[in-house]
Amino acid sequence: MPSDAAIRLGTLYSEAVARLREAGSVAATRGSGPAIPTPELDARLLLAEATGAGPSDIHRHSALPLAGNEIKNFAGLLERRIAGEPVHRIIGRRAFYEHEFALSPETLEPRPETEILVEVARPLVEAAIAASGRCLFADVGTGAGAIAVSLLALCPAAEAIAIDISEGALATARWNAVAAGVADRFFPVRADHLSPLGGKFDLIVSNPPYIPTSEIAELDIGVRRHDPMLALDGGADGLDAYRTIAGEAARLLRPGGAAVLEIGRGQAGDVEALFAAGGFASSRRTRDLSGIERVLTLTRAADPVSKLS
Repeated sequence: MPSDAAIRLGTLYSEAVARLREAGSVAATRGSGPAIPTPELDARLLLAEATGAGPSDIHRHSALPLAGNEIKNFAGLLERRIAGEPVHRIIGRRAFYEHEFALSPETLEPRPETEILVEVARPLVEAAIAASGRCLFADVGTGAGAIAVSLLALCPAAEAIAIDISEGALATARWNAVAAGVADRFFPVRADHLSPLGGKFDLIVSNPPYIPTSEIAELDIGVRRHDPMLALDGGADGLDAYRTIAGEAARLLRPGGAAVLEIGRGQAGDVEALFAAGGFASSRRTRDLSGIERVLTLTRAADPVSKLS
């Protein structure tokens, strides 16, 4: 048995990939745990975290001998992954759009499909800035701040009111805003949706909880165990948050302003109906890479009161 000092980076990587593949296969066969669909990537990220190397260095420096503390640290991280903890929860951060975001137990792990929301919202923010020199938007359920911080970094004349019911989530979002250099335009507010706000906004953005309560048990075990339930559970039909946002959005948005919302599979028509009842004139649906309608853009009518009279 070689000493710890003789164990090479490449050897440890190969052994970790094999263990992750085996654990994922056993879990899938028994239905007793989460699948591990990316064992190579997971091993590379965890090794980088344990050794201080960059993820891209794992293969380039495969002959590098590792110290005993590095091996021990990696073993602990690997066991957590095999037990079902998502890799980005283990390392405490995840890349999203153009930045890396710190995570905490109170924040949803930002997903790649939410980057579509940023892409859809960006030209609306830029149009507001072109029209008036600034853009004020609200991010409802900001979590780690991924949406708001990304838009602020892209649009230096924008300002965001970042709303979350969790003080822990807001603390994490503040840290991420500082790290991205946008903290002077990022204003966290602890609230349940939009009810405490006043004034007029150019845009409302949100990735609210939209999983129907009865479907929570069917989610991946890693999601159920490690993402905050407040960020997942959308009520009996998954639409509770949309009802609340729709009830306040027309009051807060300027005429012609818009709400850009992430939605779940098959929810587009129901969410559009909720907003139409509140005076929203039009909607645009944007699909994700899987072809699922993932983002809705709902535009406030110029005079929602007259629409209902």
